[in-house]
Amino acid sequence: MNESMSHPTAPTWRLKLAELMDSTPVQRIITALILINAAILGLLTSADIVREWGWLLLPVDIFILTAFVIELALRFAARGIGLLRDPWAVFDCLVVGIALVPASGPFSVLRALRVLRVLRLVSINPSMRKVVQALLASLPGMGSIVMLMALLFYVAAVMATQLFGQSFPEWFGNIGASLYTLFQIMTLESWSMGIVRPVMEEQPLAWVFFVPYILIATFMMLNLFIAVIVNAMQDAQGPDPEVEARAVREQMILDELKGYVQSWRRCAASRERSAGSGCCVARADVQQIVPHAPLNDGSHAPAW
Repeated sequence: MNESMSHPTAPTWRLKLAELMDSTPVQRIITALILINAAILGLLTSADIVREWGWLLLPVDIFILTAFVIELALRFAARGIGLLRDPWAVFDCLVVGIALVPASGPFSVLRALRVLRVLRLVSINPSMRKVVQALLASLPGMGSIVMLMALLFYVAAVMATQLFGQSFPEWFGNIGASLYTLFQIMTLESWSMGIVRPVMEEQPLAWVFFVPYILIATFMMLNLFIAVIVNAMQDAQGPDPEVEARAVREQMILDELKGYVQSWRRCAASRERSAGSGCCVARADVQQIVPHAPLNDGSHAPAW
């Protein structure tokens, strides 16, 4: 919940300002500015376009940056310092702050970081935020897979260095070269014609090493990464509303059935001691739900 919205003593103007900044029209305007800014930053990388259209693109870029600063200032005015409790707000502040640093002298390297403003599109888009949160949530699960893959790489690199190092020192001359070559093979980038087939020309049985390595490293290990990420995304999305609604309906039906069963049992127990008029109602209700189950006395109702 927003900081100002959750505080009962927040001034009315702050409540209205927070509601305005979170409204759909404002979010759409910010999204449009981010997309326009992304296009401008791409155009500014061309010297020809800058010479011809720089007089227009540079002022528009400054205007959009000013709009971002004003937006953050209004958000701070609405929510106060509590806005920094939101990690996405902190991310927005860092991105805009980097853009405000002069891109000259020792800070000229920050010129390339201005494009990070485009990433603000993630912070204002709920679906994109869910994807990023799912990726971050999947990092702990990836730890074991990364360690297992590192172990696989190391063992395979030692074996490849010993098997092919003398014949192909450029690819397998040492552990470092073997690790890089095996990583290239794992990505399937020119692995056959560029590496494996030349090795097999001198050592025909080299496929006994490379084929199992590709099957394990490329297909099995990478699929484990995908499985962890997909599982994290499913957890981030939460349970399916339709499944929850169906479960609620089934529970309601089950509770109603239990009530009918209890009523029928009470009637059956007191049937010999009373006229059983109330029992007839309960029996009729049970017969409507389960009409074909025989009663203990031969009539139709469930024999519980």
